[in-house]
Amino acid sequence: MQPSRDIRRLIDIMAALRDPVRGCPWDVEQTFASIVPFTIEEAYEVADAIERGATEDLRDELGDLLLQVIFHARMAEEAGLFDFGGVVEAITAKLVRRHPHVFGDAGTMSADEVKALWGRIKAEEKREKLARRGVGEGLEAQAGALDGVPLALPALTRALKLQEKAGKVGFDWNDVGAVLAKIKEEVIEVEAEIADGSAQALAGEVGDLLFAAVNLARHLKVDPEAALRGANAKFEWRFGHIETRLAERGQSAERSSLDEMEQLWVEAKAKERRVR
Repeated sequence: MQPSRDIRRLIDIMAALRDPVRGCPWDVEQTFASIVPFTIEEAYEVADAIERGATEDLRDELGDLLLQVIFHARMAEEAGLFDFGGVVEAITAKLVRRHPHVFGDAGTMSADEVKALWGRIKAEEKREKLARRGVGEGLEAQAGALDGVPLALPALTRALKLQEKAGKVGFDWNDVGAVLAKIKEEVIEVEAEIADGSAQALAGEVGDLLFAAVNLARHLKVDPEAALRGANAKFEWRFGHIETRLAERGQSAERSSLDEMEQLWVEAKAKERRVR
């Protein structure tokens, strides 16, 4: 098969890979559950390419992510559930339904009005989805404010989503100062558990501290996942600088003192500031 810009060709390639007789043994043995880690990984690869400003890589990573959608859709088609066309139909219907100000008669709206409308439409969709499951009347009362946040999300992102949903019903701090005070409170509680020596309780308090830090990011309108990825990249660069400078001296990190490495860490930070 030759490369093509036609989505049909990609669908045909996946069908060939999944053919039980002539297909690829690895592809044939995969299930929805087994390729979930790859689906998540590809989404992160897309985010990484965007953050690096790597346009060529972004094209390739978007293709890898699209392949995951095709893969899931093919397995669903084989099971008689739905096909790729059904996936496209579902998302196009959802986009039209959720944008009456563009495709309907809702008229011109501000960004805040659109966001509020989106929330109302999603809530209605949730009620309809639960009704289709046959739960019956009284469904709206059973649906909690925190429903719909996937368990498989990265912990920081899930914490953010939970906090956003709680905030929509009024369970939120009024200002950033209150969030900072909560973080200080959590630090004190971590210190207390360190003194007590309970590993399980300490893990719980560290979790509370991280949750509070996510809340601070939310109030400051900072994406915690992106912020942490940035911090990771910064740490990698600074530590790489330490290793490079030590190698120039004929040393390694393992055979250097913490004071030596700390001095080079400060040097790396100063170099960062000059680059900015």
